[in-house]
Amino acid sequence: MWKTRALALLILLTGLGIGYFVYTSEAGSSRFGFQYGLDISGGTHLVYSADTSAIPASEVGDAMGALRDVIERRVNLFGVSEPLVQAEQSSVFAERREERLIVELPGITDVNEAIRLIGETPTLEFKLVKAGFEDSLALPSGELNAEAFEATGLTGRYLQTAQLQFSNSVQTGGFGNTPYVAIKFNEEGGDLFARITKANVGRKLAIFLDGALIEAPVIQDEITGGEAVISGGFTPESAKALARNLSFGALPVPITLVSTQTIGATLGEEIFRAGIFSGVVGLLAVALFMLLWYRLPGLISVVALSLYVVLMLALFKLIPVVLTAPGIAAFILSIGLAVDANILIFERFKEERYLGKEIDEALHRGFDRAWTSIRDANIAHIISAIILFWFGTSLVKGFALVFGIGTIVSLFSAITVSRSFFFALPHARSRFGLFLLGSGIK
Repeated sequence: MWKTRALALLILLTGLGIGYFVYTSEAGSSRFGFQYGLDISGGTHLVYSADTSAIPASEVGDAMGALRDVIERRVNLFGVSEPLVQAEQSSVFAERREERLIVELPGITDVNEAIRLIGETPTLEFKLVKAGFEDSLALPSGELNAEAFEATGLTGRYLQTAQLQFSNSVQTGGFGNTPYVAIKFNEEGGDLFARITKANVGRKLAIFLDGALIEAPVIQDEITGGEAVISGGFTPESAKALARNLSFGALPVPITLVSTQTIGATLGEEIFRAGIFSGVVGLLAVALFMLLWYRLPGLISVVALSLYVVLMLALFKLIPVVLTAPGIAAFILSIGLAVDANILIFERFKEERYLGKEIDEALHRGFDRAWTSIRDANIAHIISAIILFWFGTSLVKGFALVFGIGTIVSLFSAITVSRSFFFALPHARSRFGLFLLGSGIK
């Protein structure tokens, strides 16, 4: 018995410690503060469609990952606090699957400014000029025939660095510095660049930036090492800007803005307060019902439920989980699941008592009989959460993540915490003791 009570005391003290951590970590500028989604903190939500038609299906995942990293680096340059950039596919139930990029910029409510931050990232492409079309390169970019160029697959996706450099050239009246941009590809891009130049010596390789022709140098020989030069009448300022933009944001695939959403801070605060209020009211209502209907078992379930809540809040901080309105709804729903497991245990205990079992035996049999139902129900909930997270959009993923975590933690709370507390209490055989272990109106 003393081991059981020691375990129960340890669980209780641990829960108090976790609760203290949750409370104190919200003070000041702690790195463990709650993170809130745009629907609570306010900001801009952008959805882009990525054109991956020119990329082999086996490389789409890598390309979207590179795109996400590039956009994330780009928005970080502008001091956006806690931006969220993630790649996802449209729903499997959509008429046509497409690759999407979700960009959330907390604190930025100017949609045009947000679009500008993302839209400034250039697209870099290298294309071979087809034989017989060399003279057409003199035409303005808008009049160039797209069929005059052959795609090579070499794009900004493979770009590693871009730097402003100067070359000395003899000019009328003396020497001058000519600015250009030196770029370096990653290992995969360097190998591809070497193969392109080796197989096309004597041909022109056109360099396009955002669809505009920058230059089209003649390939003199195989170029190894993954390095190239972009020149073409740059001023030092324009070459510096190009190097910066390429270095921090060369897009591996073209993107198109498909939807925007702006949420003000005032509306987000109202959503947050409504969610917290409904959660507190729901928790108090459940606690009151458990105390009135199940008495002493109900009190144990309320204590276990309190520990469940503080443990969930701690996990939100440590993982961390970005709290959104759907996520808060999932948290409130998971509280009901945690109580449901306790109710199954108590009802099984009552049934054993009605069959004439002693209190200790009825407790053991009650927990054992309830376990199968609790296990099956929670497995079904976890499977549902996984499906929602795997196939859902970003908002659905937030709900599914919190719901899944809540289901797992509620399973631990019901089986370990409630069980430990129940067996740690002395079970009086007096009329009053039996009354406390009863339930309902009986």
